[in-house]
Amino acid sequence: MPELPEVETTRRGLAPHLTGRRIAGFAVHDRRLRWPIARALPGQLAGQRINAVERRAKYLLLRLDHGTLILHLGMSGSLRVLDAGTPRLKHDHYDLVLEGKRTLRFNDPRRFGCCLYTTAPPERHRLLRRLAPEPFDPAFGGAYLQRIARRRKVAIKLLIMNGQLVTGVGNIYASEALFHAQVRPRRAARSLSGAECAALARAIRKVLRASIRSGGTTLRDYTNAEGSPGYFRQRLYVYERAGQPCRRCHTPIRQFTQGQRSTYWCPTCQH
Repeated sequence: MPELPEVETTRRGLAPHLTGRRIAGFAVHDRRLRWPIARALPGQLAGQRINAVERRAKYLLLRLDHGTLILHLGMSGSLRVLDAGTPRLKHDHYDLVLEGKRTLRFNDPRRFGCCLYTTAPPERHRLLRRLAPEPFDPAFGGAYLQRIARRRKVAIKLLIMNGQLVTGVGNIYASEALFHAQVRPRRAARSLSGAECAALARAIRKVLRASIRSGGTTLRDYTNAEGSPGYFRQRLYVYERAGQPCRRCHTPIRQFTQGQRSTYWCPTCQH
């Protein structure tokens, strides 16, 4: 599933092509997404200008003249800016047609993505209003992590992946951040000291920034807005490296299942 860096990379790739452009039309090829595309949407969008391309957590927000399009890539979705006459592929769901014969096309084989429209402030939308602070939010830091962790027995990796407490730290980046902070993923959240919480907050931001600079992590389905894969996978320290030597101490990386997800860690570097 595309995580925060992949979505931010997509946002940065799309913004120069979309910002300031007027919507000439909206063509629905298959409305079967996580929530069916509203039949009224083509009429609501036609003629509006895209004033900004923003992101909140894993949602892309297209700020229009009279409302906001809320887009999500789901598990396997991709958004590409193409010539309007480009032949469609299987699993293409919609085209946001722009003036100038360009189109924003959404492809999603698994159909877990979404395309919703709201005329209210998007932060009040049911999908966004309860989202926790993001790692790049000024409210996020060591003090915040310590506050949410100090009374919780849950493993620290599961805590930082809880979207109601921290937004945007998916499985890959949780494993990588815990490695850089030298914290075992199974440690009880409340056992972390203030200094360890501060180190973990710094590591989360460091890992996410590095991934964004590299264009995201190459997984099974992800490509960026230009169709190129991300390259952060080449820099991973622990994720999907079970049995391989740690890049720091050469101890074999270990793997176990945690919260129905694979967790990777170094038994020497993390304590």
